[in-house]
Amino acid sequence: MSVGYEKVMLLYNEGIYETADVISTYVFRKGLQDYQYSYSAAVGLFNTVINFALVMIFNKLSKKFTEISLW
Repeated sequence: MSVGYEKVMLLYNEGIYETADVISTYVFRKGLQDYQYSYSAAVGLFNTVINFALVMIFNKLSKKFTEISLW
């Protein structure tokens, strides 16, 4: 769920918030531009938890079906 944050930020402006907003740029905008630090931290933590859960789930599926896993 990670995308090239820098690539999006280079072309980022208020006119394209609805179409070009990804989680990384949303967290940046809410945290540093709108000064909502706690909300921004919560969104970033939620993103991290979801990413970790996906890695764990697909690692187990990979081990089950192919007998190859990360650990």
